[in-house]
Amino acid sequence: MSDFFDAFAVAAPGLAPIIADELSALGVSKMEVVDAGVSFAASPRDLARANVWLRVASRVIVRLAKFEATDFATLERKAKTVPWSRVLRAGTVVQLRVTCKKSRLYHSDAVAQRVARGIEGQIAGSRVELKAVDEELDVDVRTEQPQLIIVRFDHDVCTISADSSGALLHRRGWRQAVAKAPLRENLAAALISASGWDGRQPLVDPFCGSGTIGIEAALRARNLAPGLARTFAMESWPEINAGLLNSIKRDAQAEARTRSDVQIIMSDRDAGACAAAKSNAERAGVFDDISIETQSLSETELPAIGPRGFVVTNPPYGVRVAGSHDLRSLYQRLGDVMREGGKGWHLTMLAAERALAAQTRLHLETKVKTTNGGLPVFMEGN
Repeated sequence: MSDFFDAFAVAAPGLAPIIADELSALGVSKMEVVDAGVSFAASPRDLARANVWLRVASRVIVRLAKFEATDFATLERKAKTVPWSRVLRAGTVVQLRVTCKKSRLYHSDAVAQRVARGIEGQIAGSRVELKAVDEELDVDVRTEQPQLIIVRFDHDVCTISADSSGALLHRRGWRQAVAKAPLRENLAAALISASGWDGRQPLVDPFCGSGTIGIEAALRARNLAPGLARTFAMESWPEINAGLLNSIKRDAQAEARTRSDVQIIMSDRDAGACAAAKSNAERAGVFDDISIETQSLSETELPAIGPRGFVVTNPPYGVRVAGSHDLRSLYQRLGDVMREGGKGWHLTMLAAERALAAQTRLHLETKVKTTNGGLPVFMEGN
């Protein structure tokens, strides 16, 4: 059996190229980029480093088997030959997620039952839960979760994968206080990457909410790995040596800078949001690297910060936060703030409506198309 895993870093729509760049920085040379993510061959160490370091991926899964099955007898027979012992120990609690698309085996519960028999027949004392997995529920990312096995039927081809991450990777372990419509950490990280910010010039977020963009920027400026404060499903796998993740985390901690040398400035007109941002920044260990002020957009003075820099922000869309309020004047003011900053300042923002973004009267280009909470959004920048 190969010492390598057939790994796949799962991406939200449009974010796979950014994840490929992150994997390249980790030393991964052979990979395939598709819409849903990035596939790559991973040693146990590669897999651990991907989980600890990837900022934009949703999770990293390992493909265990792929085969054709058009009847349940074939599915059950082949499920018994899957190398479950690579990822499951005796007594493991397993959660199954099954999806079926354009296949003769379309009943997901029946598919799950056959796969469960394959697991329980091979792994002593294992217990398979067939209930749906609600990944939006808060979990303690520092504790072990049931092992997620993903079964996907597509045109009669069954792909079985094991999740190596555990809780979704956007759960860094520091965000507890949230403002309205919080931005996921990995989407904030993608927005920063799309902006081209290199950690050397000031970064400003005038709609900071609970502080996700600024905190992710500070973690990047400090070279702090996003997965330092959490555990991963792969830590309990039989083929993973005890202490591997701890070793990777120690190495990552040694690579971190003690402080940020760049200005990261966050503000919001909502005092409660700023309080949440401060609490989150403290838990993330970057409180001293960020300035957080309660103020309106109009009070943002970019020339006072410096002749050049980046505004990276997630302004209100009007969909979830502001309801039917007319936000056109707010976007017009954002454009004014940018022009007052001068040509050395660049804007990258998440926008749900191009018509609203156009109110800035800035020459913006769509850098990435993705989704936020199921809503199509665009990363617009100049």
